[in-house]
Amino acid sequence: MRKRVIGIDLSTTTCKAIAWDECGTLVAQARAPLTLSRPAPNAYEQDPHDWWQAAQTSLRNLLPMIADDAIAAVAVVNQRETVAVTDAEDRLLRPAILWLDERRKDEVAALCQRVGHDRLHRITGKPHDWAPAIYSLAWLADAEPALFRHIRHVYEPHAWLVRQLTGQFVTSWASADPFGAFDIHQHRWAEDVLDALPIPLRPDCFPTAFAPGSSLGVVTERAAALTGLPAGTPVVAGGGDGQAGGLGIGVVSPGTAYLNLGTAIVSGVYAEHAQVNDAFRTLCAIDRQGYVLETSLRSGTLLINSLLKQFFDIDVVAQPDSLLRLEIEASRVAPGSAGLILLPYWNGVMNPYWDQDARGCLLGLSPDHGRAQIYRAVLEGIALEQAVATQHMVEATGEPVNTFVAIGGGAASRLWCQIIADITDRPVIRAATQEASSLGAGIAAAVGAGWYTDFASAAQAMTQDGERFVPNPALREFHRELRELYRELYPRLRDLYPRLAKLNPR
Repeated sequence: MRKRVIGIDLSTTTCKAIAWDECGTLVAQARAPLTLSRPAPNAYEQDPHDWWQAAQTSLRNLLPMIADDAIAAVAVVNQRETVAVTDAEDRLLRPAILWLDERRKDEVAALCQRVGHDRLHRITGKPHDWAPAIYSLAWLADAEPALFRHIRHVYEPHAWLVRQLTGQFVTSWASADPFGAFDIHQHRWAEDVLDALPIPLRPDCFPTAFAPGSSLGVVTERAAALTGLPAGTPVVAGGGDGQAGGLGIGVVSPGTAYLNLGTAIVSGVYAEHAQVNDAFRTLCAIDRQGYVLETSLRSGTLLINSLLKQFFDIDVVAQPDSLLRLEIEASRVAPGSAGLILLPYWNGVMNPYWDQDARGCLLGLSPDHGRAQIYRAVLEGIALEQAVATQHMVEATGEPVNTFVAIGGGAASRLWCQIIADITDRPVIRAATQEASSLGAGIAAAVGAGWYTDFASAAQAMTQDGERFVPNPALREFHRELRELYRELYPRLRDLYPRLAKLNPR
């Protein structure tokens, strides 16, 4: 009987269940959609019961495709910085607050002040920014205090699915960590951070965190009946989808960075020891011992898609041929986009400035610029931001970044991969699989099942490289000058953003 592992990837819009073999070959897959609710401006929520329902659907549809195979283990990877809460009877108190939700922005300064900014950063590895879910809890304590006092269990999506599968209130270090209230050095919930909430919570309100690759329990009879998984199947600790994506393309040692060209642009390098700096955020890696130093730009393909829709009435989902034509047009535009340069801070800037008032800028517009030049400027602007962010990280840590491995929907663009290679002056390898996060879960399951003794050997056996894009040496000096120009943009605009924000309150 052939053995498989299953990676469950619970993202923001989809739950995927994918079966992998010992070589990292995708054997079969199934998925179920998830919907978002928008109860207020800048508010994003989901019903956690829908997470479980989507997991059931995807698993039930997957398992008939591998009916003759034995399931060695299952692991979960999840959307990060999302939080759900239940009462003493484990009844859901309200919909989950998603990582996209901006209502928590105003909570950052107060919580940082109560803990101490430097101390909070040092303990959690998370700089002064609203991304961590701890600020959603702070907002909830202020906005819904009566409900908040009934909280007895706090979940992120990994813990929620593991609870449904095994009945255990447990999670992975690498899923607890992005919450922003987890001590990344001691691998436990940070009690002084939880005490600093407007209404304090005890550490036992949070799931017990175990090392990735650890067994968290087995599939119960009830879960087996709902999903089709055999009762007794081991459920193994996975992690956040960002770290899992890096693992799924083999980033388990210094030198290579993953580059997720998705809704946001997220890049990470592996480090053997925790380092804390404003140039990146620090997360627990899915290998039980190392860390991931991660840069992030919130304006990724979301920016590209919205800009094309609003400026040029191109819906890339409904009109994929229009995007292909635009790619061809932009490939005929010379590097530098005919004198256009874009600052891609549509949703503020994270590393290294951590300025939520920052906004996008298109510099150099003239009557000669059309959609091809503007589209190329967007691709180049995001590549320039990544080049500068990577350089900040290298300078702060001494950790090398020799190569990027690209994943996510944007990696399908050969033009964009080549632009990134040229502007960053580093090779870009397109990952062999676009399901890297699920493969990361599969690798964790394979380690937990005993197929491999450690994550490095598992990743070596289960990951492969794809197409390679190398920098054009003839453009090296041009792009060096372009990077220097780009580095000056934000510092020159920084003092204007707070004044602009006051004139246009959100």
